[in-house]
This record gives sequence, C-alpha cells and structure tokens, in this order.
Amino acid sequence: MPAAPRGTRADYRFFLPIPTRWMDNDVYGHVNNVTYYSWFDTVVARFLIDSGFLHVPTAPVIGLVVETQCRYFAPIAFPDTITAGLRCGRAGNTSVRYEIAIFRNGEEEASAEGHFVHVYVDRATQKQPTPLPAALRDALAGITAA
Repeated sequence: MPAAPRGTRADYRFFLPIPTRWMDNDVYGHVNNVTYYSWFDTVVARFLIDSGFLHVPTAPVIGLVVETQCRYFAPIAFPDTITAGLRCGRAGNTSVRYEIAIFRNGEEEASAEGHFVHVYVDRATQKQPTPLPAALRDALAGITAA
C-alpha cells in the first residue's frame, strides 16, 4: 500500500511555534516519539484557549482524548524549533477529530502528522458525552479542512 503524501503548511489553518528542549532528545539523538503527543495536546489546548472556548479552571464542557495516532516522516532534534499546524478534520455531534502536523524549523513539508480525537463531556461527571457547544463549532469553522 503506498504511503500517503506528507502534508504541507498550506493544509493547516492554526499554527503554534514550539521550541524543542534538550530533554526532548532521546538516546538516539532525536526527539522521542512521546514528545510529539505532547505537542499535539499543546496545540489543541492553545487553539481552544485562544478561541475563547476553553477556560481551563471553569469550563463546563471538556474534551477527553479517546484516540491518537502519529506518522513520522523525518527526525527532529534539539535545538530545532517546530511549528504545530492544526485543522479540524471532522466535527461530529459530541466529538472532534483534530489533525495535526509538525513542521521542523521553516520546512514546508511535515516531519510528522497525526490526529487526536476529543469526546466532549460534562466536566462535573466526565462520563456523559455532550453535544458540541455553539462556541466550539464556531471556533472549529475557522480551522476546518477544505
């Protein structure tokens, strides 16, 4: 089965620069795979905060991660600066599939791409899926993939 082509910056709508840290490198001299998932979480949280949807201490509706995936194309190492690109791949009734690309320094092609699925729930119970609030749908409209 042929590999999917690597995404480019033009494929994404929201961007967040993130510096790598010395501790991100593993014994093999490149950023460890678990760090990519931290970057995924960071860009999604930052988008939600910047869009005005998520106020961390008091938000009545929160997203719980139920699925993640990452494909790695090219290594990244400290002291690179990465840019995390974000788009909404799909907004359902109670869930959102966020799609993320990690770009190394000023490169146009992604060094890694993946996704992150949130199911939105009532904060108090964290059990019952909750329909996406209008404010979230409005924010997602600005980053939805074409």
